Amino acid sequence: MTDQPFSIDRGTLLDAYRTMKTIREFEERLHVDVARGDIPGFVHLYAGEEAAATAIMLHLGDNDRIASTHRGHGHCIAKGVDVKEMMGEIRGKASGACKGKGGSMHIADLSKGMMGANGILGAGAPLACGAGLAAKRRGDGGVAISFVGDGASNQGMFLESLNLAAVWNLPVVFVVENNGYAESTSVEWAVACDSYVDRASGFGMPGVTVDGTDFFAVHEAAGEVIARAREGGGPSLLECKMYRFYGHFEGDAQTYRAQGEVENLRENHDCIKIFRAAVTGAGVISAAELDTIDAQALALVNEAVEHATAAPMPGPEDLETDVYISYA
Repeated sequence: MTDQPFSIDRGTLLDAYRTMKTIREFEERLHVDVARGDIPGFVHLYAGEEAAATAIMLHLGDNDRIASTHRGHGHCIAKGVDVKEMMGEIRGKASGACKGKGGSMHIADLSKGMMGANGILGAGAPLACGAGLAAKRRGDGGVAISFVGDGASNQGMFLESLNLAAVWNLPVVFVVENNGYAESTSVEWAVACDSYVDRASGFGMPGVTVDGTDFFAVHEAAGEVIARAREGGGPSLLECKMYRFYGHFEGDAQTYRAQGEVENLRENHDCIKIFRAAVTGAGVISAAELDTIDAQALALVNEAVEHATAAPMPGPEDLETDVYISYA
């Protein structure tokens, strides 16, 4: 091994690769299991976008809050939500993170700062503002991250949240995961401005666009805007240009995509391949070490499936539990 050429230490790089590979194996397994009819409800896969969630979450702790999207599995895993509990939740089992009541689009774990995936486009942005306001009032240096896609970025509540965060100088970072499609509509047909940085400027906050397939670019940019928020500098917007390998949802025919588009993305724009080439090429981590992590990630996902399959379904007695919280 050579001297460390990256600003990130070797141990953290190994952790990052493990997170990205776990997300990928998790999503690839769901793709198979949904097709077999093993999973109820809608599922939106994060495969291809792993670098963004992983790089951003490395700057966060359990006391920092994130508000996710309908495509939230990657955010959950990167934020530390238990993989077995996630698999149980997606299968509607009592062993799930929300005891089987949330499913794929509503996984949450407040102990990890994961306020929940959300089936309503843009709805996480005002939640992040609330978490940012709470952190500001506490004065504990906490930050909140709002994730949206390029489609959700056009929702009124997202734009209102940008304004609110700027007016109140909240420690919030708005992450736009721009994968090029709002369901089946190209971003070129749906967003009036040329860059999401223009959106940020319109609300008096800084914005930056990065290559979302480049883990190191996302990590550096996220570190800057998150540190700024912690230090009282206020909100920022981070656009990550990225690609999803599957359709908007499982079952999407993807007739809007060009022939060979997905194959090209997997071959030439896979964030995990790019990361792997970077660290092995620099001599920091060996291919054998990464291969070991590959096997471990696959084993973890298989174990999670076995655990979820064996877990019981919620019973009728669970119907009205966890619906309201008494603060008395």
